[in-house]
Amino acid sequence: MTKNIRTALVAGFALLTFCAHAQKITTDSLYKLPGNPYRVLPEHVSRLFYVQRTPNDNTIVYELKMGDNGLPDEDEPVHPYWIRYHDKGEKAELNFIQRKFAYGITSKPLGNGRFDIRFVSYKKFPLLLMKGTDGKYHIFATISQRQFIVNRIFVKIEGGSFWVPNVRYVEFKGTDPATGKEVTERFKP
Repeated sequence: MTKNIRTALVAGFALLTFCAHAQKITTDSLYKLPGNPYRVLPEHVSRLFYVQRTPNDNTIVYELKMGDNGLPDEDEPVHPYWIRYHDKGEKAELNFIQRKFAYGITSKPLGNGRFDIRFVSYKKFPLLLMKGTDGKYHIFATISQRQFIVNRIFVKIEGGSFWVPNVRYVEFKGTDPATGKEVTERFKP
């Protein structure tokens, strides 16, 4: 992953201010792994993947949004929002700055219920929303010439500034659709 990708993703993920309307959700089903301060979210039927980053465990969730026709919504197939653990686990919509410059996504219909999905903070990294062999919709990424289902992304930041953070690595965790095994891809600056 190039330095520009890392910088763009981290700069986007560093914007944690100005959250809009919040709605309370329960955190009973959320848990942490031993030795890992970041929560691993249990599977949810409409969640595609989530993003976590240092310095806290607030999480950006990306959910599938279906249209009335049984296919992903043409205008907004993926809906991002916060789980704000530092605000009692409240769910919060992304504000304008977060949607347009950091954590938001763009989508382009490709036909047959497939969409090209891109982070607004780095549009050169393509993701693909499509139905997998299991009959469910997933986000697919191709890294190191192999395609996998994206489950979570973690960005490790150590120092730097608000606009130019020092990214130690970006880690993608997912599933190999052919074998069902977990795949981890980590990129260092």
